[in-house]
Amino acid sequence: MNQDQSGPGPSFEERLKAARSRQGLDAPPKPALGNQGELGGSLWSIGLRVGIELVAALAVAVAIGYGLDRIFHTTPILTVVFVPLGGAAGILNLWRMFAPKD
Repeated sequence: MNQDQSGPGPSFEERLKAARSRQGLDAPPKPALGNQGELGGSLWSIGLRVGIELVAALAVAVAIGYGLDRIFHTTPILTVVFVPLGGAAGILNLWRMFAPKD
């Protein structure tokens, strides 16, 4: 080790404390969000998000079904198949949003 230093430097505890404060490790923990989990926001924003999730999943499913019906000339069949799939996808998105986190 190098013995050229003129006097003892800061102790290990002082250097550790300075490093932890530089990295932000000494900051107080963030408060819990309560019952809302990671959703955050007001009840209106959560309700709006739920509605948008369901409508968007159904709209995408109808668009895919309609587009495939136009390509394959099978007028309502694929649209009828994709509408329940879109509904299930929307409900799955809501399940993921509200499911308890481990």
